[in-house]
Amino acid sequence: MTYLAPRQGLFAIILLVSFCLQTLLLVISTDQQLSKSRALKGEQMVAQLIDEARLSLENKDRVSLSVIANRYTSEQDVTRILIKDNNDDILVPVGNAPMQQGDTIRQIATKDDAVIGSVALTLKDVSKGEIIAMQWPFVIGTMLLHLLLWLIYGYLARPTKEQINALSREIQNLHREQYMQIDPRNYDRDFERRSADREPAASLDKGTSEGDTPNVRKLDVHSEVNQYLRKQQNQSAAGEVTGSGASAVDMNDEARTAGQTADSTQDDSSSVSGTPSKAGNASRLSATRSFDSVRVQIVFHDEFNMLERLAPAQRLPYMALCTQLLNQAVTELLKQPLLLGVSLMNEPRFEDSGASVLLKADNSHAKVALSGVMLGKLYLMLNKIIHDKHIELSRFALPAKAGVSDDAQSEAMTQLLHSIGKKEQMLILLPNAGIKQISHHVQVHSVMRPTTVYERECAIFDGGNDAMIQRLADVRNAVLMIEHDNES
Repeated sequence: MTYLAPRQGLFAIILLVSFCLQTLLLVISTDQQLSKSRALKGEQMVAQLIDEARLSLENKDRVSLSVIANRYTSEQDVTRILIKDNNDDILVPVGNAPMQQGDTIRQIATKDDAVIGSVALTLKDVSKGEIIAMQWPFVIGTMLLHLLLWLIYGYLARPTKEQINALSREIQNLHREQYMQIDPRNYDRDFERRSADREPAASLDKGTSEGDTPNVRKLDVHSEVNQYLRKQQNQSAAGEVTGSGASAVDMNDEARTAGQTADSTQDDSSSVSGTPSKAGNASRLSATRSFDSVRVQIVFHDEFNMLERLAPAQRLPYMALCTQLLNQAVTELLKQPLLLGVSLMNEPRFEDSGASVLLKADNSHAKVALSGVMLGKLYLMLNKIIHDKHIELSRFALPAKAGVSDDAQSEAMTQLLHSIGKKEQMLILLPNAGIKQISHHVQVHSVMRPTTVYERECAIFDGGNDAMIQRLADVRNAVLMIEHDNES
């Protein structure tokens, strides 16, 4: 990737200011030179005019004076000539532009030490535009030179790969130092957690030929607490045989307290298991929990609560359109041979809070997890088209986001959609069996910097293989064709 030179825009502004100042100095210096030359020329013309018109001025011959003055006004720089007698009466006013501003040169005409009159000659000012027009080769050359300097800077000042890598290391070190100053005890633990979250995401992107599921590191707090308590119970039983029953009871109480404390620190919103569970009871967050149904939740991404402010005359038709699209999407999707054995268990309907679709597997071979992921992605594709078309027609529409989970985790998914869900994004909260079912068709990545146990278990849809995307595109086109036929 090619990076631009640092502060290239600022350098362009500096060059532009330099060009403007250089042009301004050129205009000022040229104006001063022309003013001096015009002043010398005007003095010479006035002296010559007095010599020629001295006899006519003494006799107050207006005709001769006009002929002489007109010959001088033919000069390009002369705008007006005014000849007066010794009584300061105007004899001859000559000029093509008497109202034009300029420098006026006055001189008294004498003969034998007697004043016989005066001559005033006005020279026109040279405009700044004329100066720039006179100096256009220099102005254009300077502009091209500054442009060339900007291009050379943009090419030579680009950062190299070594500089980029060094800057990246410095930023990481600075971030590490600041983070350690804020919370030095939790930094190492958080760094290991982020590394562990990145490893399963990388392995999931690569995929395996044997179809193994990603090696996701999951911290099952309830299972570890149960194992710890069973171990303590075994020690308590051994202690009772040897006569130390009281100490075993104290140890059991400490184990229960440790289990409750560990559970509450992992997820404040999740329910605490509390006391030791019986053998065979699976935790709600267990990665090996069994499931035979998935729930697809679709909610609107309404940042400014526009849906609440919308009039019912506009909101209800929009909800009906979204419901119709969702039902047609479910119908067309379940016709796919890949999803044979998956059935719809409810009648989805859009409300202000969104819509929920419950899919159930009729047999053990049905890919119910894959059907939920495909349905969520399909509706996001349809909603994207409808949203763009409504915005183009200046109508109300909202983007959507989706969440796929087993039925036991539907409430947790609702919370995740409102807390970390983004526009046009799909969240997945499934056990290992569901992740393995979809791993051959889609790619997912973990949530960055999770703060709860549900966020750590949640995955984000990152893309699908060509076959699945093509199948979804075909189903999307079929749904849109049905919608078009219904409108016609």
